[in-house]
Amino acid sequence: MVTSQIEINFASNNVDKIAEATNILRQFSIKVNPVDFKVREIQASNIEEIAADSAKATAEFAGKSVVVEDAGLFISSLMGFPGPYSSFVYQTIGCGGILKLMRGIHKRTAVFRSAVSYCEPHHEPRVFTGELEGKISLTERHGRKFGYDPIFIPDVTPSKTFSEMGLLEKDQVSHRFKAFKKLAFWFLTGKEEP
Repeated sequence: MVTSQIEINFASNNVDKIAEATNILRQFSIKVNPVDFKVREIQASNIEEIAADSAKATAEFAGKSVVVEDAGLFISSLMGFPGPYSSFVYQTIGCGGILKLMRGIHKRTAVFRSAVSYCEPHHEPRVFTGELEGKISLTERHGRKFGYDPIFIPDVTPSKTFSEMGLLEKDQVSHRFKAFKKLAFWFLTGKEEP
């Protein structure tokens, strides 16, 4: 008996995000087909709404099912900033700008959140979320450089930033892993992960 492999169309132009999604979903025997476009990204106060709207618009435009992921870094002492604006803030002030904003701040707790949305044309999107608590480092600590990875220290590995963990280690614990794991569970079982 031959079983066909599950494939998803992942709409993103971010090569690092595509690499992480591919590595994570490979563990569940799900193949990622990168789709190099998303129709739009609305401005909203939560990443779930952004991912759902983007997935729905992209599925309609492409005429096929798609998966879209949106992520944000929410820093407690900055009242959740940059949150849903993480991508724009990273492009404008980067990790160095965040560290400057936090100069002299002792409470450095933060949460990385991921929202993965699946949508078929003419259907409502499904959203799967994941989050990981941690803190903001005092300096940029390099290794693999992707977004805020050089300044985010997850609680599960308190001696290393995401950058210092390396891709395989990060992909076992990250916010993105948790959200994509829920998507994989739904694909494989037809049920929401308990």
